[in-house]
Amino acid sequence: MTEVLAPLPVLIPLLGAAGALLVSGHPVFQRALSVAVLTAVLGVSVALLFVADAESASSVSVGGWPVPLGIVLVVDRLSALMLVVASTVALGVLVFAVGQGAADGQEETPLSIFHPTFLVLVAGVSNAFLAGDLFNLYVGFEILLMASYVLLTLGGTAARIRGGITYIIVSLTSSLVFLAAIGLVYAATGTVNMAQLAVRLGELPEGTQVLLQSMLLIAFGIKAAVFPLSAWLPDSYPTAPAPVTAVFAGLLTKVGVYAIIRTQTLLFPGGALDDLLMWAALATMLIGILGAVAQSDLRRMLSFTLVSHIGYMVFGIALGTAAGLAGAVFYVAHHIAIQTTLFLVAGLVERQGGTTSVDRLGGLARRSPLLAVLFFVPAVNLAGIPPLSGFIGKLGLLQAGVAEGSALAFTLVAGGVVTSLLTLLAVARIWTRAFWRSPSQPPAEESAAAAAADATSRRRPDGVPVEDGAASADGRPRTALQDAWRRHTAVATATEPDVAPAAGAVRALRPLPRTMVGATAGLVALTVSLTGLAGPLYGLADRAAGDLLDRTPYVTSVFGTEEVP
Repeated sequence: MTEVLAPLPVLIPLLGAAGALLVSGHPVFQRALSVAVLTAVLGVSVALLFVADAESASSVSVGGWPVPLGIVLVVDRLSALMLVVASTVALGVLVFAVGQGAADGQEETPLSIFHPTFLVLVAGVSNAFLAGDLFNLYVGFEILLMASYVLLTLGGTAARIRGGITYIIVSLTSSLVFLAAIGLVYAATGTVNMAQLAVRLGELPEGTQVLLQSMLLIAFGIKAAVFPLSAWLPDSYPTAPAPVTAVFAGLLTKVGVYAIIRTQTLLFPGGALDDLLMWAALATMLIGILGAVAQSDLRRMLSFTLVSHIGYMVFGIALGTAAGLAGAVFYVAHHIAIQTTLFLVAGLVERQGGTTSVDRLGGLARRSPLLAVLFFVPAVNLAGIPPLSGFIGKLGLLQAGVAEGSALAFTLVAGGVVTSLLTLLAVARIWTRAFWRSPSQPPAEESAAAAAADATSRRRPDGVPVEDGAASADGRPRTALQDAWRRHTAVATATEPDVAPAAGAVRALRPLPRTMVGATAGLVALTVSLTGLAGPLYGLADRAAGDLLDRTPYVTSVFGTEEVP
């Protein structure tokens, strides 16, 4: 059964992308085709998960080429679980994008470009999860990165181009490091098949092993946004359209984390760099969350929490124990769903309030109680409030750290607790200022600035000084305080989250389209269901961790025997 199903998560989206291009002149058909394709991918992924959990790991050699010459796709519990979670959130984001496209036309998500590119992105993610050799993993990364370059710059605004340039430069750098590492691995071992490397790398001198491991960790650390390789992310993600930002935040960094898990456990099980990974995990958690606390923009705050919570996953990987890996696998699945959902909610907040800057928001809970609920539930889950899945995942990781017992592990446990508390502080600040603060109360900074300007004088747009009560450039009398108040209460017409509303640009609030709200509510329900299904999901993560540490199921699935040529 695996021989038939394993290639489909890659093949179906690629064929769907070609079909979406063919019907690009018919938006309704294109939307329906894209949704049908991702629904099919989700169904295949669920089937693969059941097969993998029942039969352990299995593989297929694409094209019938003998191993290790051909492309090998490996399905085990970890890769199948990642496929299910990734295809689920991708389907939710696509439905959100369909609703946004139907409501706004092609301003934010040009249909002829967005849908095929999105499907190619999903194919790249699936290929990375299934890859049985390093070069095919590299190909998976390049497929998703090429698609992400297009998606990130949709709309062509200056901020998106700037963010896209940063993202492209960083991604190309990591790809070059990864490709160089693959070349060195092949030169040292004569293969890039990961099942063969599991045996042959252990025969190399220790210094060579550390060099190869370091290069792979640098490449994957950039992609996963592990500190100090994470500075690019907060400036790149917030500029993209809401559906693009959501799928990037949910999936792209987790593909990097998946690659770290796979290579650390299968290729370098000795733990030579575990202490270094622990320090990197601690720095990622603390520096990321301190950045989040300092933000006044919802998207940037979420981008920093994304970086911060990558540290929890790296912590579990660095522990190298069954409990640590199980906690990391569970937390990856949890965080994909939570982070994607929160970025979709940020898109709804921007649509409702005209901006994601909390200094210019207020009263959202009164305007849209449903939107308040959609933010509150995943936000407290991200912060780890019991009994939600975020708490369960963090508790598992902290217990694994305590069980490990070293001073460094206890330091990471303390750092994890502090990070969780600061995450709660960050989301609480957003909640109180954007949702609970009365919209009739202007922010203190703007009020003070307006009062200072009002006490002296100001200038018209053409540079001519205008005293209090004098006519502005459009002929209407207006004081500086009134201008500041109009800026606070106006709804922005700009698409960028950090662009202030123009003075006087008042228009009626746009209603939230049902399709966008429904897609977001569906993902919120998914995050809640992770709490109810935490027992079975954690059991699956435990079994996946056992396979990762054993390595035998993976090697046997590729070669049919423990004897590797």
